[in-house]
Amino acid sequence: MIRSELVEAVSAENPDLPLPQIEILVSAFFDTITARLVDGGRVEIRGFGTFSTRDRDARVGRNPGTGESVEVRAKRLPHFVPGKDLRERVADLKA
Repeated sequence: MIRSELVEAVSAENPDLPLPQIEILVSAFFDTITARLVDGGRVEIRGFGTFSTRDRDARVGRNPGTGESVEVRAKRLPHFVPGKDLRERVADLKA
C-alpha cells in the first residue's frame, strides 16, 4: 500500500471527511513518527508495533562492482518490531 492508497482507504471509511483534511491527517501522522525518530525516540502503536532507531558503527565495506574497500560512515537507521497482534494476524493468513 502506498500513501495515496492509505488516504483513499481512510476516505472510504470516513466519507464525511473531506479528502484534503484526510491528506493532512495522514501527513501529520507520518511527520510525527518521523520527528520522534529523528530525536532518537521510540513510537509504540499498540497492536501494530514499535518504531525505533538503531545505531550502526562505521565499518569498511566492499564495492560490489570493483571489489575495492570503501569506508562506510556510522549512521542511525529506523527499525520496526511488529506487535504480537500483528504477528499473529499475519501468521494466521499463511496457515
